[in-house]
Amino acid sequence: MAPYQPQGYRMLPTAVKHLLIINTIAYLASMVLEIQGIYLNTYLGLWTPSTGHFRAWQPLTYMFMHGSFDHLFFNMFALWMFGSTLENYWGTRRFVFYYFICGIGAGLLHLLVPGVHLTVGASGAVYGLLLAFGMTFPNDRIYILIWLIAVMALTSILAATPIGAFLNNWSIIIFLAIWIYSLRTGRGVVGIKAKWMVLGYAVLELFEGIFRSFDGIAHFAHLGGMLIGLLLILYWRKHPFSRI
Repeated sequence: MAPYQPQGYRMLPTAVKHLLIINTIAYLASMVLEIQGIYLNTYLGLWTPSTGHFRAWQPLTYMFMHGSFDHLFFNMFALWMFGSTLENYWGTRRFVFYYFICGIGAGLLHLLVPGVHLTVGASGAVYGLLLAFGMTFPNDRIYILIWLIAVMALTSILAATPIGAFLNNWSIIIFLAIWIYSLRTGRGVVGIKAKWMVLGYAVLELFEGIFRSFDGIAHFAHLGGMLIGLLLILYWRKHPFSRI
């Protein structure tokens, strides 16, 4: 999926490549240090100020921390999928600015949500990329894997059961199996315009944030990343010759 592929298009442009590397290194470092009893997420994750653990660097560093390998994997997959196209289209400088503004803004907005203590992950920035993709290429089709959606829904419904735990623990393997099967056979694949997928994700995140706030997922950080991204893109459209 790459709706904009001018001459010189790169499947792994500079900023996306370095973000993938840095996030992976940060995760591996957190795993190694955890064995020594040092919890990197505690220092670099984003704490609510009321806990007394908030530090000035955390709105930036929390974006490179992840709670599990599947958390890292799916964020990095989305970063590659949407970020590569946007970096090629915008250029590295604008892409990097947008990515970090969305991520930092998402984290700061998420601190306003009651009951939040510690937040980690690049999801806020990634959702900003999703919003940007939908606004930049609104009529390009993104191909949805129906079987994957069915498994995700089943995992959510059966979250408190052994079956739900099994599906969650093997989520990466299941995802890759469905993805490869769909690519090889073309079955279970439905194309949807990017603008409708972005709208669907926004509505879903709002619903989940209101009615499933107990699930440990930063739904309002996702929405925050989309909101910051929306404001920034609208600004750029009004000021098309902005240096950033």
